[in-house]
Amino acid sequence: MEITWFGHSAFALESADRRVLVDPFLKGNPVFESEGQGSVADKFAAAIKGTTDIVITHGHSDHIGDALEIAAATDATIFCNWDLGQWLVNKWQGLGTGKTLNIEMMNAGGRIEHNGVSIRLVRADHSSGVWERGIFQTLGSANGVIINIPGAPVIYHMGDTDIFAGMALIEELHKPDIVIVPIGDRFTMGPATAALAVRRFFPRSKAIIPCHFRTFSALTGTVEEFKRELGPLGTHLLDLNTHEALTFSIG
Repeated sequence: MEITWFGHSAFALESADRRVLVDPFLKGNPVFESEGQGSVADKFAAAIKGTTDIVITHGHSDHIGDALEIAAATDATIFCNWDLGQWLVNKWQGLGTGKTLNIEMMNAGGRIEHNGVSIRLVRADHSSGVWERGIFQTLGSANGVIINIPGAPVIYHMGDTDIFAGMALIEELHKPDIVIVPIGDRFTMGPATAALAVRRFFPRSKAIIPCHFRTFSALTGTVEEFKRELGPLGTHLLDLNTHEALTFSIG
């Protein structure tokens, strides 16, 4: 499997003929735009090329990102919670693409398998919603996601969340090989709490990837602190360079 981080919580996960984008906040993402080679347009085209599936963990603009534009360009299928899905369908109709939006709506605990990719939404402790015409509109619950791609490790992207005891059940039920963990603080766990979540609930994971940090000045958590707090599990930390694909396998 190839894993590419695009800054913030945005990742591409690629195995066989499937390329899954998670929380595709690309345009307007200062890490995505300022790092890597080429213009923003070139980096955007490279990031979305071959996308087959899009997963959105929750309805905040820095996670919805460019999902609809990418879906229009690639015909990828979007996976998200029901409330957010209804909002996206309404937005899509206003785009006038002439295409049908490929979307799979679900909710926490539910699982959908589509063209070999299995997506399951799980709990996250966070909010979800957007300001629209001066009114705040809630968009269902925030979620983490379990992603199974054929021939690839099991991935748990926590989304935006605090630590919670139910992470023990997520480990028991899904046994993720790779855990993607928010560490930025203020809106999610900071490094110390994120490390505690990994140490207590996911000590058997083969790889730990930090996210949701460094994007904005308000996100003060650092990889260095996270690694220190992980203790011996720090050897499992993958500190990815933006835009650079890392090949990861279980063997």
